[in-house]
Amino acid sequence: MVKGLYIAYTGMVNEQHRMDVLTNNLANADTTGFKKEGASSQSFDSILTYKIKDVTEGGRTTKRLGMNHPGVKIGEGYTDFSQGPLKNTENTFDLALSDAGFFAVEFTSKAGETSVKYTRDGDFTLTEDGHLVTRDGDAVLDENGSPIVIDPLQKAEINTSGEIVQDGRVVATIQVTDFEDYNYLERYGENYFQPIEGAEEKESTAEVYSGYLESSNISVVTEMVNMITVSRAYESNQKVITTYDSTLDIAANQLGKI
Repeated sequence: MVKGLYIAYTGMVNEQHRMDVLTNNLANADTTGFKKEGASSQSFDSILTYKIKDVTEGGRTTKRLGMNHPGVKIGEGYTDFSQGPLKNTENTFDLALSDAGFFAVEFTSKAGETSVKYTRDGDFTLTEDGHLVTRDGDAVLDENGSPIVIDPLQKAEINTSGEIVQDGRVVATIQVTDFEDYNYLERYGENYFQPIEGAEEKESTAEVYSGYLESSNISVVTEMVNMITVSRAYESNQKVITTYDSTLDIAANQLGKI
């Protein structure tokens, strides 16, 4: 009987985790280029099936018996990289990608260390000294991995190949990078991604649209409906715990007196 308390508890923890993910998505509904996150879960029977077939412990290895964890196990989080809608801003340095790929930026940490991060957020601006940077001041990189610097006094145009043209000549080309498998990308902060060991870069076929920004790929209505579903599931598990608590109270304080 007591096991039912722990089963319901794992359900509540899982729903709380899902709620945290949903609220973070809603908080970033208006964030340029944001990609929604999701949470998965694993049932006891699926984990048990995996463990039965698990041969990594070896056939003669002593295994503990009598200790199990029924209920729900929080699975891996994932990111939905689907394209978000484009909105017209008519600002030359607002950029969006038509297909899979990322802009490369030089990120500087609080400790002063620099590294390359990747983003779909093309909300860029030109500084007074001609550096193309993100809203946080991180330098946008060209195809050679160098910060882009142009003449701030001359009019600039950006074509679909990512080439910045001034006075009839190409002065820089914006780097657009794609990866073979997005499972080897991890989120850094809210809107950056960084490759991990095993990530392989590939050439992106995306076109660069100047004067456009990619909105987040979050549907507020869908997220709100999911939040209602999660809330009801959480309440159901809570009622199970209350019911078990009442049953145990009767067993311990009433039946025990007979």
